[in-house]
Amino acid sequence: MPLSREEREKFLAEPHIAALAVDAGAGRGPLTVPIWYQCERDGTVWIMTGLDSRKNQLIQGAGRFSLMVDRLEPTIRYVSVEGPVIDTTPATIERLREISSRYLPAEKVDAYVDFAWKNHGEQVVVRMRPEHWVSSDLGSV
Repeated sequence: MPLSREEREKFLAEPHIAALAVDAGAGRGPLTVPIWYQCERDGTVWIMTGLDSRKNQLIQGAGRFSLMVDRLEPTIRYVSVEGPVIDTTPATIERLREISSRYLPAEKVDAYVDFAWKNHGEQVVVRMRPEHWVSSDLGSV
């Protein structure tokens, strides 16, 4: 059964690992990689990635990307969103802390943020406005 808008947004607000997909060009399948993401109150989603990464280069070239998140328990459920990039800005330590806090235990956040900020190179925040949704709750099997 497809999920309602409210159910989709609530599901995306949970800290799932997303699969990001972006067009990788002629003769290639899409680049598909796991990634942390965050949702804003207006439904916009964002990711953080390296400025010079292949992922960011492909996203900027395509101008859009997809995120798909799923879970297996308590029911098999997924939500996929696809839409245009609405902006790309330099990452801040505050954004890094926000997204890290979403996925890591509280006692691990400070050490991870310190390490990532010093070692991952220049990062950007890419924001996407979802235009197309695919979702379902397949129930428990």
